[in-house]
Amino acid sequence: MYAVTDPTTGEVLETYPTATDTEVAAAIDAAHAATAWGRTSTVAERAALLHRLGELHTRHRAALAASIVREMGKPLPEAEGEVDFSADIYHYYADHADEFLADEPLDVTSGPGTALIRRSPVGVLLGIMPWNFPAYQVARFAAPNLALGNTVVLKHAPQCPATAALLERLFTEAGFPAGAYVNVYATNDQIAAVIADPRVQGVSLTGSERAGAAVAEIAGRHLKKVVLELGGSDPFLVLSTDDLDAVVEAAVAARLDNTGQACNAAKRVRGHRRTARRLRRRGSRARLLASAIGAPLSSATAAEALARQVDAAVAEGATLHSEGERHGAHFPAGVLTGLTPRHTAARQELFGPVAMVFRAEDEDDAVRIANDTPYGLGSYVFTTDPEQAARVADAIDAGMVFVNGVGAEGAELPFGGIKRSGFGRELGRPGIEEFVNKKLIRTVG
Repeated sequence: MYAVTDPTTGEVLETYPTATDTEVAAAIDAAHAATAWGRTSTVAERAALLHRLGELHTRHRAALAASIVREMGKPLPEAEGEVDFSADIYHYYADHADEFLADEPLDVTSGPGTALIRRSPVGVLLGIMPWNFPAYQVARFAAPNLALGNTVVLKHAPQCPATAALLERLFTEAGFPAGAYVNVYATNDQIAAVIADPRVQGVSLTGSERAGAAVAEIAGRHLKKVVLELGGSDPFLVLSTDDLDAVVEAAVAARLDNTGQACNAAKRVRGHRRTARRLRRRGSRARLLASAIGAPLSSATAAEALARQVDAAVAEGATLHSEGERHGAHFPAGVLTGLTPRHTAARQELFGPVAMVFRAEDEDDAVRIANDTPYGLGSYVFTTDPEQAARVADAIDAGMVFVNGVGAEGAELPFGGIKRSGFGRELGRPGIEEFVNKKLIRTVG
């Protein structure tokens, strides 16, 4: 089940044994035992460990990036950037944990005395991580929770066992005690048992809708809180611009990041009639195709799934503009035009380097098309009118709106969505507030 498979060739390079039930039980035992460390260590002590972990990510940048490339085909510069971002996240929570976890005095109006909110850990958490960002996804879940004092059992994607093992070694080298962070190569059935274990207090999953629904159902039966970051079909609205070339470059970058395999990639591009004509004249379609980096998708299976979606869209009347041939895990960049929200593809997430282009009649129509999706993760708005920017940002149904920029995520900025894109937030201050006991301490007299 856990294997390193070269996406370029399909060759299985390395396999890892799936955990036995005894090993899974031992992982929970260790994480539960380490909750004593989480309760008794100081914020400063935990922050020092996170700083050390960030430094180790930087020191081992080449090895981490190479592992990511080997397992899921990410272009090397992007893999290096992912490691850098992960290091930033560990440093961010190390620097801000004391501020985020400080006691919060409350104004007492119901009688004499004082009251405060004290934030403390809840215990063992389960993280279920995806393959598309093997280091970054772990960082944004583990960093805030370890800063708080929670402990982590981490199930990584089966495609990324080597990166999972390397990350666990870095946590150990940083000085985290045994059990504070435990990697486990578990099966889905074993994970269901982990969620049910009364010592596990919550679950965070980044992945597909199907996986999220399954995990949420099990967690709900056992009264466990979940944070879900699921799919997305983010709109990219071009309403007005003084620099069309820059907007075209931004649209291309937002669609082709991680070879198009990002939940918050700009998958649906739309402009009103005049802007759409200008985009065509500037050769936006040709530039997207020419910008294809030639990297494979994560697997041949992923490419085949994308091909089925694209072929279905064409069968419904859409036109595919593409160059090159599909082979193995390689999927040439493409643009689907002639789409309306009635097309099946318009309501799906295309996880790869294929953009969907729509034409809107005006601002209201652009917002309507943007919101006509079961997803609500991120969105992008390009306009020269500040009032329009504010108006459209308010009108878009999504967890995030980026105005006049792409790639603007940061460790300090909350990440998450609504609707079928999930619920809960990671990163920023909200990221440390998800799995926390906000204990009221009321003193009378």
